[in-house]
Amino acid sequence: MTTDVETVILLHGLARSRTSLLLIEKLLSAVGYEVINETYDSTGHAVEDLLNHVESAARKCRGKRLHFVTHSMGGILLRAWLRHHRPPGLGRVVMLAPPNHGSELVDGLGRLPAFELINGPAGQQLGTNPDSLPNSLPKADYELGIIAGSLSLNPLLSQFFAGPNDGKVSVESTKLDGMIDHIVLPVTHTFMMNNPLVVTQALSFIRTGRFDHELTMSQLARKVTAYLQGAKGAP
Repeated sequence: MTTDVETVILLHGLARSRTSLLLIEKLLSAVGYEVINETYDSTGHAVEDLLNHVESAARKCRGKRLHFVTHSMGGILLRAWLRHHRPPGLGRVVMLAPPNHGSELVDGLGRLPAFELINGPAGQQLGTNPDSLPNSLPKADYELGIIAGSLSLNPLLSQFFAGPNDGKVSVESTKLDGMIDHIVLPVTHTFMMNNPLVVTQALSFIRTGRFDHELTMSQLARKVTAYLQGAKGAP
C-alpha cells in the first residue's frame, strides 16, 4: 500500500543501538514522518554482512519517498548499500560524523586486541588507507548533507588527528564528493545526535535540501520558547 507519508530510516553507529537516535526519531515522528529506527549487530559482522539490515528496513517503507539519517559507521553502511541498490523514491540523506575517508583512530588503535573486541570486524574496516572500505565506495549521486563535529572531550584521542575533529572522526574525513551541503558544529562524536542544533539541522536538510548555516543555539532556544508559549496559549 502506498501512502503520502514520507519515511525516514535511521542507521546508528558502531557499537550503538537504536536508543542513540531516539531524539531524532521523536522529532521526525512529531512533524509527520514515518520513522524506522532499529538496532543492528554493528560489532558482530563486517559491513558487507550488515547490508540486509538496510534492505529489510527499506522494504518496510510504505511512503512515496524514502530518506535516511545516519550516524558514524551508519553512513558507511548506507553508502555500501546504495552502491548496488537504489530504492524508488529515494529522497535526501543526512550523515552525522561519517568516516567517509576512514578514521585515524582505526589506523592507530585498530590492531589492539581491546579495539577489535569492542568494535568487531566492521570497526577494522574503517581505516584511512586507500583500499579501506570507506575509500573504496563511490561518491554521492544523491542529495546528501553532512554534519561534522569539531569538539573532542578526549585530548589523548585527538592526538591522532592533524586537524579539527570530534574525537573519533576528522572534519576533513566527513566530506564526500557529490555532497550538496556540509556544516561543522561544536559537538562531539559520541553525543552529537542528542544535540538540539544537530537534530534541527538534520530536519532542515530532510525538508529543504539545505542546512541553516545562520542558525545558532540561542536562536533555536528562542524559537522553541516562542513555539511553546504559543502552544500554551492556544485554545
